Amino acid sequence: MELYQQLFIACPLVFLAGFVDSIAGGGGLISLPAYYLTGIPPHFALGTNKMSSSIGTIFSTATYIREGYVYKRIVIVSVIGALIGSWIGARCALLISEDFLRWIMIVLVPVIAVITVFKKDLFTPGERDISNKREQVLTAVLATTIGWYDGFFGPGAGMFLVLAFIGILRLNPVTANGNAKIVNLCSNVAAAVAFAASGKVIYALALPCAVFSILGNLLGAKLTIKNGAKIMKPVMLVVVMILLITIILDLISK
Repeated sequence: MELYQQLFIACPLVFLAGFVDSIAGGGGLISLPAYYLTGIPPHFALGTNKMSSSIGTIFSTATYIREGYVYKRIVIVSVIGALIGSWIGARCALLISEDFLRWIMIVLVPVIAVITVFKKDLFTPGERDISNKREQVLTAVLATTIGWYDGFFGPGAGMFLVLAFIGILRLNPVTANGNAKIVNLCSNVAAAVAFAASGKVIYALALPCAVFSILGNLLGAKLTIKNGAKIMKPVMLVVVMILLITIILDLISK
């Protein structure tokens, strides 16, 4: 397939992925298949996807920070916890089959969808009566657990982090998204550097797609800051459904 054909396929989908990811996480569920559709080998698809999505995430993260939608007290703990958890998850993936987690997710994801639809106050943060110590411990546990999931399996990790920050740490939905973006950015950049060092990035494809990723991320971040839960909830439901379909298709193809 010629480069212009690959760009014609990938760029619009990467824009959509960046838009979705900046609002609710889970953009990789759209962008990675987009690169597969271009016909490039799987490892190059992974590396090229990480490179373009990392660049796009820089801009949405910067938007949340600039507008003040980041809770700074938990940033360092959440980043460290997620990176440690991701490393442990990646090691576990070498020892344990992913299939058992896929079956768990088939049960868990519909439950998340039902809660998202019917729990009216899900995106309404409660009173923040958490002590600083308890807050740091909860953040470390959440970030490490979701980081483990990201390293072991991956799809939808950003969305789960947003939901955890809202439901357990009681953060404002937009702030929860901003904090999740910082964690995602750190893990994505680390992965992008690893793929680049291994020569698994097609820059002629990654860099033009990165422009579309930037545009999608900027648009999504600005709409989220403006509309909050009004836009986050429906987009998150779409991500949940894509995640469920992806897991089922993965199991069927085994």
